[in-house]
Amino acid sequence: MDEIFNCDCIEGMRELPADSVDAIVTDPPYGLNFMGKDWDHGVPGEQFWSEALRVAKPGAHLLSFGGTRTYHRLACAIEDSGWEIRDCLGWLYGSGFPKSMDVSKAIDKSLGKKREVVGFSVQQQQQRTPAIATSVYGDYKGQSGDITSPASEAAKKWQGWGTALKPAWEPIIMARKPFKGTVAACVLEYGTGAINIDACRVAPTGDVSGWSKTGSKASSNRAMSGANYEREPKPDCPLGRFPANIIHDGSDEATAPMGDASRFFYCAKASKKDRGEGNNHPTVKPQALMQYLIKLVTPEGAVVLDPFLGSGSTAVAAMATGRHYLGYEILPEYFDIARARLDAAKMEDTL
Repeated sequence: MDEIFNCDCIEGMRELPADSVDAIVTDPPYGLNFMGKDWDHGVPGEQFWSEALRVAKPGAHLLSFGGTRTYHRLACAIEDSGWEIRDCLGWLYGSGFPKSMDVSKAIDKSLGKKREVVGFSVQQQQQRTPAIATSVYGDYKGQSGDITSPASEAAKKWQGWGTALKPAWEPIIMARKPFKGTVAACVLEYGTGAINIDACRVAPTGDVSGWSKTGSKASSNRAMSGANYEREPKPDCPLGRFPANIIHDGSDEATAPMGDASRFFYCAKASKKDRGEGNNHPTVKPQALMQYLIKLVTPEGAVVLDPFLGSGSTAVAAMATGRHYLGYEILPEYFDIARARLDAAKMEDTL
């Protein structure tokens, strides 16, 4: 059952029997024409999600990342194909980089005016963990450039104006395949329909002290990207906080508006270890996040499908959490990366 395929996902899913997959966890194209990539030309439409619905068991959950500008189209396509929208999770982070046009500079450029250089700016991204800052806007480690003054009256009027906000979150649509009867009956017949609350509770202390990493207690009060945490009941937090539809990276920027940030699960962006050797995919999701999401909607031994496999993050996370995986990736270069990551993970597990 643990297989990945280099093919179009619709063609691949047509080979699967109906009602055979326990959950779908995926990070599809956002339709933003990201970095000019052909694969990001549009949001997957109803035909993709209809085929995913067919192969999913009754009560199976779908978790799909989306872009803030286009996830409404994604949600509509998922719903129109027959899925029931259950929620929308938000992954908050402080390391997003704004891609905003400087309107004042644009005005001077359009008027053929040359701006005077009055200084030099260097901006360094602040991160709590040594991770690669990857979002739908790509990698960012710093920005530098000349500081210029407006050369025209029109440019002076619009100094300080831009065209976009800094990205600080990504939506994750949660949907469920409809089923007949009660949740209890669906769980008993198919093993689907419910979410694993206790396995995804959050330690009330605000750190991961209620979780363990390979059997040892983790005491950091910040995100530990790439770790595989299992909940351990403790005298001071026997259950932990109920999992919420907000996930954050532990940064001050993401948590300051929250008050008690310990109410929410936290996960930093993908680290170098998460990405693996030679992984140049621009939108890699961290293993800690993918493992958390998989645990949320499946029991051990379940089959997790990713129709838009990319560099294989879902499959690697499924294997790490004792689930089976199926995945489809249409681009050979990313398929090869996914296969290499899985081979490396299998070797590490064997050792």
